[in-house]
Amino acid sequence: MPRHSVPAKPPPPASGSGAVSFDAIAWPPTESQDATPLVRPRPLGPIHLKNRVVMPPMTRTRTTEGAHPADGDMANELVAKYYGQRASAGLIISEVNDVDQSSHGYARIPGIHSEAQKRAWLPVTEAVHHRGGTIFMQLWHVGRLAHSSLLPNGQAPVGVTAEQAIGSEVFAHGPDGRLRFMGAEKPRPLGTDEVTAMVGTFAKAAANAREAGFDGVEIHAANGYLIEQFMNSVLNTRTDRYGGGKLEDRTRFLMEVVEAVVAEIGPGGVGVRLSPFGKYGSMPADPLVEETFLYVVEQLGQRGVAYIHLLYELLPDGNMESATFKALHLDHRMLAKARASFAGSFIWCGGFNDVERAQAALDTGLVDLIAYGRPYIANPDLVERLRNGWPLAVADRSVYYTRNGEVGYTDFPPYVKKETTWRSELF
Repeated sequence: MPRHSVPAKPPPPASGSGAVSFDAIAWPPTESQDATPLVRPRPLGPIHLKNRVVMPPMTRTRTTEGAHPADGDMANELVAKYYGQRASAGLIISEVNDVDQSSHGYARIPGIHSEAQKRAWLPVTEAVHHRGGTIFMQLWHVGRLAHSSLLPNGQAPVGVTAEQAIGSEVFAHGPDGRLRFMGAEKPRPLGTDEVTAMVGTFAKAAANAREAGFDGVEIHAANGYLIEQFMNSVLNTRTDRYGGGKLEDRTRFLMEVVEAVVAEIGPGGVGVRLSPFGKYGSMPADPLVEETFLYVVEQLGQRGVAYIHLLYELLPDGNMESATFKALHLDHRMLAKARASFAGSFIWCGGFNDVERAQAALDTGLVDLIAYGRPYIANPDLVERLRNGWPLAVADRSVYYTRNGEVGYTDFPPYVKKETTWRSELF
C-alpha cells in the first residue's frame, strides 16, 4: 500500500485539460507559514499527513452506470477531477462505496465489488497522489436502508432483523422507473451464516480498494447502516451469536469485519467511523450507547485500528437531501474515557467551518484531526483558505445530489486574493 510524504510541487495541468488551476497555491507550506497546528503536518500511523484537515465522506451522486448491472455504479473522470482539486487536505476519505450488490441502497452510489469499479477508481487515486494527497475509501453496507428497485432481481433489503426503518427514505426507482426519494422497504433478516459471509465481503472490498490505489479504508459503522444496526441494543433483537443482548455479541460483526480487513491490508490503513448519538436511519435511542461506545473503542484499539472517526451530529429521519444537520457539543467526559483506551487518532466531524472552533477542539487534547464536511463542497482549496484567513464560499444545497455534472461539483475556483494598488499621490 502506498505511503506518501509531501512531494515536490507537481507540474501544472496540461493545456486544454479544463481543470481548475491550483498552481498558484503554496506547495507545500513551510512550518513557519503555519501559525496553527491545524495546518501543520502530523503522522497517522505510518502515513505522513500534510495537515490535520480531513475531507470526510460526502455522497455527491456524480457516478456513471456500469455497462452491465453486475458492474454497479462507478467513478469517472469528473470524480477524479473533484478529488484531485481537494488534495491539499491532510486526509481525504472518499464517498461511501458498496461492498457488494446487496449494499446498493441509494442510486448513483459507487462501489468496489466489481473489476470495472476497481479500474474506475484508479484515475481518482492517481489524481490525489499526483498532488501529494492521501486518500482512504469508505466501505459500507446499508442493511435495511434500501429499496428492492435497486437490488439484484428485485430482492428485499437485508437487515439485522425484519424491523422496517419507518420514516427513512432512500434514492431509488419509482413505479415509473424515475429516480426519487422513496421509503426504505421492510428487510429480510440476515441468517447467521450470511452475517459471517459478509465479513469476507468487507475484506474483499478492502483488498480491491488497495488495488485501486487507496492508502487505506474506513469502515462505516455509523448513521444507521448495517454495522450500527447490529450494535444498537434496542434494534438488535437477534438471539444468535450476533444478538443484541450481550455487549460482545452485538459488537461481534464489527470486530470480525475489522479483524478481516486489518488482516487483508494491515492495521495502519484501517479506520472506523462511529456516530454514537446519531438518529439517522430511524435508529432508536439506545440506553446502552455509552457502554457500547467505550467497549468498541477499547476493542478497536486492541485490533490496531489507525483512527476512529466520530460524527457528533444529530441526524433526523428523512433522506440525505432534506435532513437538517445540528452539531452537538463534544462530550469531553465520555471521550476522555475513550482516549485512555485507544492509542490511535481521533477525527471529529461536526459543524466545523473555521479555524477557531477546530483549534479549540484540538486544544482539548481529546481529538487529533478535524473533518470539514460541507465547507469542502464549495472550497476545494479549503486548507489554503483556513491557513490564510480567507473567506469561505458557500455551496447551493440544491445541487449537492444532482446529475448536473460539474455544476456545484467541480466548478468552484480557488480563492484569488485582491491585491491593493498604492498610488504615489496618496503620500
